[in-house]
Amino acid sequence: MEPIVRELIDFIAAAPTSFHAVAQAAEMLKAEGFIPLAESDRWKLVPGGRYYVTRNCSTIAAFTVPLEGWGPAKITASHGDAPGYKIKENGELLIRDQYTVLNTEGYGGMICSSWLDRPLSIAGRVLVRTEQGIEAKLFAIDRDLLLIPSVAIHMNREINCGYKYNAQVDMLPLYGSAAAKGSLMQQVAEAAGTTPEQIVTSDLLLYNRMLGTVLGADGEFIAAPRMDDLGCVYGTLKGFLQARHEGLCLWCMFDNEEVGSTTKQGACSTFLADLLRRVCTGLGGDHEDYHAALASSLLVSADNAHAVHPNHPEYSDASNPVFLNEGVVIKYNANQKYTTDAVSAALFRTICARAEVPVQTFANRSDLPGGSTLGNLSNTQVSLNAVDIGLPQLAMHSSYETAGTKDLTALVQVSRALYETKLHAVADGCYCL
Repeated sequence: MEPIVRELIDFIAAAPTSFHAVAQAAEMLKAEGFIPLAESDRWKLVPGGRYYVTRNCSTIAAFTVPLEGWGPAKITASHGDAPGYKIKENGELLIRDQYTVLNTEGYGGMICSSWLDRPLSIAGRVLVRTEQGIEAKLFAIDRDLLLIPSVAIHMNREINCGYKYNAQVDMLPLYGSAAAKGSLMQQVAEAAGTTPEQIVTSDLLLYNRMLGTVLGADGEFIAAPRMDDLGCVYGTLKGFLQARHEGLCLWCMFDNEEVGSTTKQGACSTFLADLLRRVCTGLGGDHEDYHAALASSLLVSADNAHAVHPNHPEYSDASNPVFLNEGVVIKYNANQKYTTDAVSAALFRTICARAEVPVQTFANRSDLPGGSTLGNLSNTQVSLNAVDIGLPQLAMHSSYETAGTKDLTALVQVSRALYETKLHAVADGCYCL
């Protein structure tokens, strides 16, 4: 197994929620000398400084300050959230005076059947009372705690003929016997290192307990929960940390991509624009400097792409097939669900060529529309050249997804090359790099 693949498996295991993904990334950044900033403080940036900042404990951005002045930015953006289930307030339900189940609602568009009949547990954050006010604490109950049982085929003979899952009926996890009702917050409090009385409120999420693994005849595949999009999160972060940074370099991980990004911590928020403006003014730049620099900047939106399915190759576009272990994917869409255009693709392809990283192209079948991602949504707040890329994978939005082991290394290489590239817009559509 490649060391980078083992590192990714360990990163995913330690990041069952977007909150934990941010915490894991922050630890990696601190180990490399990055200094935490708070949005609520005044920033005192120094040339050559290395910093990171979080919002809502679920979105994070790290950046390096140029030694001289303010200039074009090289940015990667990925997302730390994944489709799954959130436990509602007052979430324990008693069924027929015998079973305790948890009342959940879906987050994002998941493949429901992939959550059935496998060990699950609960992770998230609690807000606890302190002498000063309230404080967020992350937790993960580190044991097999829950399971969503299938209905036996003898009771539902049509289960293999197509079945529409009812989120309020079919997807409620079994927590325990009747005696378990009322104990949920005690379990949560113990995992968070507090007491139920101290907890003001919480965000409780189900997570898949299955660990990542390498499989395939030659160990060429990696399967794990949350590959979309922690594969891109980790690959771009490793490239960011390995690079000899040229100019202003930013690495971002947003929350809530799976539900539209329209939250205070999503890609549609002011988070990226706020950060860039604060860096610009902190380095003595003004309004004119800010917009001039954006004109020469590049955003690489990194979110996984659909590989050709071995059992259903007909779902893929005829002239743009994508395969595992064949390189990083550039994603195109005529309606700008992906923000790639000829300019941004040319810039990214040039960087890939310099890094000797293979490139694939993806487009949806014209009769099978796909989802949107971070690039065009970020551009609603910060207008700059942007390209949508990703790692090829199978079973997107399953609770257990599959990707290629070689592609992760390719993403690290091209991310490093991006941050080491000097970009400048000579004129509209004409660039030096």
